[in-house]
Amino acid sequence: MPPNTTASSGRKPGKSGRKKGRKARLFLIVLVLALFGGVAYGGYWGVSTVRASFPQTKGSLTLDGLSGPVDVKRDGNGIPQIYASSDEDLFMAQGYVQAQDRFYEMDVRRHMTSGRLSEMFGSGQVKNDEFLRTMGWDRVAKEEYDKKLSASTKKYLQAYAKGVNAYLKGKDGKDISLEYAALGFTNDYKPQEWTPVDSVAWLKAMAWDLRGNMQEEIDRSLMTSRLGPKQIADLYPEYPYSRNKTITQEGQYDSVTGSYVQGSGTTLGSGTQSTAGTGLAGNTTAPNGLQSQLSKLYNVLDNVPTAVGVNGNGIGSNSWVVAGKYTITGKPLLANDPHLSASLPSVWYQMGLHCTSVSSKCQYDVSGYTFAGMPGVVIGHNQDIAWGMTNSGVDVTDLYLEKITGEGYERDGKVLPFTTRRETIKVAGGADKTIVVRETKDGMPLLSDRDDELVKVGKKATVDSGAPDRGDGYAIALRWTALDPGNSMDAVFQLDRASNWTEFRTAAASFDVPSQNLIYADTNNHIGYQLPGKIPTRAKGDDGSLPSPGWDSKYKWTGYIKQSELPYEYDPKRGYIVTANQAVVDKDKYPYTLTTDWGYGTRSQRITDLIEAKIKGGGKISTDDMRQMQLDDSSEIAKLIVPKLLKIDVADKNVRDAQKLLEGWDYTQDADSAAAAYFNATWRNILKLAFGNKLPKELRVKGQCLNVAPVDTTGPADENQTVRECGQREADQAQPDGGDRWFEVVRKIIDDPNNDWWKAPKTRLDKAADNRDELFARAMKDARWELTAKLGKDMDTWSWGRLHRLFLKNQTLGTDGPGVLQYMLNRGPWRLGGGEATVNATGWNAAGGYGVVWVPSMRMVVNLDDFDKSKWINLSGASGHAYSAHYTDQTDKWAKGELLPWSFSGKAVDKSTSDTLVLKP
Repeated sequence: MPPNTTASSGRKPGKSGRKKGRKARLFLIVLVLALFGGVAYGGYWGVSTVRASFPQTKGSLTLDGLSGPVDVKRDGNGIPQIYASSDEDLFMAQGYVQAQDRFYEMDVRRHMTSGRLSEMFGSGQVKNDEFLRTMGWDRVAKEEYDKKLSASTKKYLQAYAKGVNAYLKGKDGKDISLEYAALGFTNDYKPQEWTPVDSVAWLKAMAWDLRGNMQEEIDRSLMTSRLGPKQIADLYPEYPYSRNKTITQEGQYDSVTGSYVQGSGTTLGSGTQSTAGTGLAGNTTAPNGLQSQLSKLYNVLDNVPTAVGVNGNGIGSNSWVVAGKYTITGKPLLANDPHLSASLPSVWYQMGLHCTSVSSKCQYDVSGYTFAGMPGVVIGHNQDIAWGMTNSGVDVTDLYLEKITGEGYERDGKVLPFTTRRETIKVAGGADKTIVVRETKDGMPLLSDRDDELVKVGKKATVDSGAPDRGDGYAIALRWTALDPGNSMDAVFQLDRASNWTEFRTAAASFDVPSQNLIYADTNNHIGYQLPGKIPTRAKGDDGSLPSPGWDSKYKWTGYIKQSELPYEYDPKRGYIVTANQAVVDKDKYPYTLTTDWGYGTRSQRITDLIEAKIKGGGKISTDDMRQMQLDDSSEIAKLIVPKLLKIDVADKNVRDAQKLLEGWDYTQDADSAAAAYFNATWRNILKLAFGNKLPKELRVKGQCLNVAPVDTTGPADENQTVRECGQREADQAQPDGGDRWFEVVRKIIDDPNNDWWKAPKTRLDKAADNRDELFARAMKDARWELTAKLGKDMDTWSWGRLHRLFLKNQTLGTDGPGVLQYMLNRGPWRLGGGEATVNATGWNAAGGYGVVWVPSMRMVVNLDDFDKSKWINLSGASGHAYSAHYTDQTDKWAKGELLPWSFSGKAVDKSTSDTLVLKP
């Protein structure tokens, strides 16, 4: 079910012969459906089905519930701009139009958030549904809708749902999308009406993928089975505050007023920030039983379908804003490109929402990126301000080891009863399944209840002597801010109509989850940054980096950081703000531990350097300069390692020839670069030899087996005393993933050639490596022969893009459907430049291979001087219909780094309009 970009049977259409390719694919549909449904009937049915699901984009339609006519103007890429005379009409039309293009995607999303995937796809999704029901996203969303959201937000959600349902009225599945037609061969699923809660629940899925450091919390605990505390600390180095700048630089926490201030305040002493947490009642290692339990939990988490990210790992984004004094226009420029899973269709849907006349009756004139299934614009601009988002990465989840006694759990020596609820999962083509969900009084669900193995291991888990007696065993519970009802949906509409910095910050205050870095610019020449979110505070000594003992209440959250205490910047003297998942604030200027797992600032510092180089050179920054910065593919780790590689004396002529590729290389990772291909292969093998082969099996790639030293051995494996262990993790989730944490790990030891990490045991083909240069030489040799096998012996044919390919897959049937159906729904490959932790972050997992795993899911540059000169692009296209002209019509341009014109004013929209549909009451 989750998007998977490592393999595909799809093909990329070339520029020439697209009509022929489209006709050929249409013929294939007819052929396949003929085989399914009978030759005589199948040909006619296949063609009619494909055409029947395409939206009407011209003429007029009648929609019950509208108070006046609404114009839907689509440009040549099928991107709609909606014009209405009331808020309710505007959002009703948004629901109708998004359903026209993306209802199947919307339907899958709501089944995911509500734990009802089995209703659509059968028994293979029961385990996922069990976990999602345990989390209870839809239950929390309903409580938000009933008790938390403003009356106006509810009104907009109702109008949106009315529009979706107006589209669904009278339609069978095959009239909606090709996927429903395919599903019809295996079950009798029929789409149900949309509800306002379906839209609210989507924010929970988004928050789950952007939840912070839960994966790292599990990984650190799993590492204790094979690594000691010092080794684990080596692999999670401190953020390099002295080298890579934080987001906020001109403000700090004022201990006198108890708020965050800009330009003044009292610098905090070394004792004010929380020290590294220990969890587990003072242990820095996880109990052996818990290691196995966490491994099982990771497997459960890894199988949960992703909403926007890669199950919490590898997610990054870039955004930055430059003040008018440094731009050609004299007004700010704002850029944003969130890095998320590659999916088809893209998670984003471009759209404009315009009131024909902005007034109290109709308050919106906004354009940008939306989520199909949710009203409003998430990222973009209105007539006064622009904003962007990157994931802050703050730690809003904690795992707790719970002491189970009888039918309850222990807390401070007392046994408390669980709150329980029964959930019935309906299964297409199978029997219903009922589960019991247990929660603590804090609202923490027991995740370990969702796996029989977890229960068994929980009964055997060992802990330190301070823990309560084993009794009936231990379980794992989750504390997460998104499981508390909030009002993030209110924030979306507040952002859409904000006209200045004060209103922007007011909107940010409602943005409970997920916590995002929000950047800002306005037409009055101001720029800013705000960290929003419901961010927990913990007891001193507990930083949330390891699971905590639930039986001791001193480890519970102590509260939440106040809005007035959250870091921000407004018109900083330096004239720009960069956010790219780096640390938000210097640790000596802030009393709270926001997370122990920031991105390490590689991308953010590169963006900063590019901006400062332009400024210091006396130049002014243009919209195209911002676009070019987004495409920067310089490899920072190559700058560090290549000079060392070139000094190594290589005996093997073939390896020496490959080594020469690195001579004179400028460290850019173009798709056609042979040097980039060879360096990244060498980097991958360095990571494998120095670190990957020393990690426990739970973190290594599934199926990759090694002879390793027994657990109680700390040095290199003795060939006469080893055990066979095979990796257990999916390739795109394994470690070392090669991200900028690993850049920092290597940077710390690069000038220590005899460091123990540089040692690697001998194998049947290689002698032992005893130092850095011997390991590097072995990595260069391994890389040479790996690329020979993958790309051929002739290095003139090598290129990074041949290794580093993007496949776009339909989110459901494109991954789990029959091969021929995958062919019909999927597209690719595209050969890409860029790489891991570069500004052009086409991410790949070094443990698993070179395929593209996450991407800049969209790119935009907003010109605050003239919005019509802004630019944007989406990963795929506006349509979710596989044979629509707008299915992937933006992808070729996206891959080349091009941007599309972004019309905003009525005049510009009219000029770019290709089709107009009038919705009438």
